[in-house]
Amino acid sequence: MGSHTEPIMTEYYNFYANNPTDMDQDIHYYVELAKQTGGPVIELGCGTGRMSIAIAKEGIEVVGVDFSAEKLAVAKQKSDDLGLSHRIKWVESSITNFQLPETFPLIIMPDRSFLQLINIRDQLSALKAIRRHLEEGGLFAFHAFVPHMRKLIDMEGKYTFRGSFPSGNDEMEVYDFTELDTFNQIANITRYIERFNSRGKSVSRTKSKIRLRYIFPAELSHLLAVCGFKIENRYGSFYRAPFDANSEELIVEAVKLARR
Repeated sequence: MGSHTEPIMTEYYNFYANNPTDMDQDIHYYVELAKQTGGPVIELGCGTGRMSIAIAKEGIEVVGVDFSAEKLAVAKQKSDDLGLSHRIKWVESSITNFQLPETFPLIIMPDRSFLQLINIRDQLSALKAIRRHLEEGGLFAFHAFVPHMRKLIDMEGKYTFRGSFPSGNDEMEVYDFTELDTFNQIANITRYIERFNSRGKSVSRTKSKIRLRYIFPAELSHLLAVCGFKIENRYGSFYRAPFDANSEELIVEAVKLARR
């Protein structure tokens, strides 16, 4: 069993992020939001550029922020190949303390990246940085999965198949093993990636560790209010369905409030 390496995870992220059967809904939602505000837009946790590039294709300027130099290198190559480099700026930084010289009408955080902030200190730091970079009345839009505890507990100590993804002439199969720290609201995920060649023979196996802090809707509302935001809209899907007790996803649009 191999250990985690950044290039392997970047490759998986890149192919997973470009799986149109799972990912087209959020692209349409965030692109339309960017078009409504007119840009420019900050994308936090931009990864290999899936969302930033989709927005730039609409003629809107984007700043993609991510802590991973490896993922940003892939994103930059993709944007160069598409002739979009003049519309996208790639910034290597943590989402908890990023610093840019201007403010923006819209900041987005797709791909449940907010859940990678694994303690309240980091959540507060990120929200304060986001608020500093928003224009007055600017919008912060993001999404997270809804932690239905029975479903989470059902995943505890089990392997979950996440799908098969192409990788050149090979194919990657991905499994997650989940362990919960319910006191701290942390999901500790061990991700296993096995690569098969065109003949179906296993040629490599790797694993990595992922930590996510799941957050409850009421908790999130209080957190945003403390940091100077007002929730303008909550949706249960990227088609703007109403958010209710049965929703699996929570999409939030929060407006920066003026300090009194």
